Amino acid sequence: MIGVFDSGSGGLTVMRALEHALPTESFIYLGDHGNAPYGNRSPADIYDLTLRGIERLFGLGCSLVIIACNTAAATGLRQLQQTWLPHAYPQHRVIGIIVPMIEAITGMPWEAQATTATLTDVTPAGPALHVAVCATRHTVNSGAYVTEIAKRAPTIRVTQQACPELARMIDDGATDDEIRPYVGTYIGELLVPPRDVPDVCILACTHYPLIEHLFREVLPSRVRLLTQGDVTAASLQRYLARHPRFVSAEAAATVYLTTGDPVHVSAVAGRFYGRVVQFQGLS
Repeated sequence: MIGVFDSGSGGLTVMRALEHALPTESFIYLGDHGNAPYGNRSPADIYDLTLRGIERLFGLGCSLVIIACNTAAATGLRQLQQTWLPHAYPQHRVIGIIVPMIEAITGMPWEAQATTATLTDVTPAGPALHVAVCATRHTVNSGAYVTEIAKRAPTIRVTQQACPELARMIDDGATDDEIRPYVGTYIGELLVPPRDVPDVCILACTHYPLIEHLFREVLPSRVRLLTQGDVTAASLQRYLARHPRFVSAEAAATVYLTTGDPVHVSAVAGRFYGRVVQFQGLS
């Protein structure tokens, strides 16, 4: 059984892609709605809450957990993988949604230590590839994408753009007309001269696939947009092929859990998932 952890409902855009790509797998989705949003919390709080959510999923029978939250993954994934997991749960694994995107951008597996890449998975290879990262302020401040891309492909230029209001507005059910000016402002800041137009734009927040069309409206047509759901699903397929012991033995099914109000969360979740989702409460 595979666990999927998020601070709220945004991770459902990843969960949807996982179910589509891996229809025979069994999943448990845990949204920590009772403590959301994580973006307003300290790194120590985010780490502790993430650790608690992962432990809950381990306790429910998951031996592999995906952190489907950029803020949580950027803040504490490496620390818990290196310091907590080997001692507390040595046979379990925790992976995130940032690594698959780094792999897709650089064309290199995470284990690789070389400093060059072909980039053919994203766009024709070239030393001047320019990647834009649109994300929450917390993810931008972490520098996770800049640091990890530079380690594997230092010729790639990375420009970050914080979009601090978008996730909250999506959670609040704002309309396209209400959100559109904000997207226009953020992309205007991204493209302000003398910056050039990026080749690739990563929507590095799991909420943003719901407004991908608004980004598409204001970005030049030649800019390729990447969202995390399909990239993460493809990466998980490869991971399970390399580590078949994590393939679910149970019949395919997905359970949805929340630390918040399950009635309210269920009512909102359909916007992220594209269909009705029934969450169960987890205190």
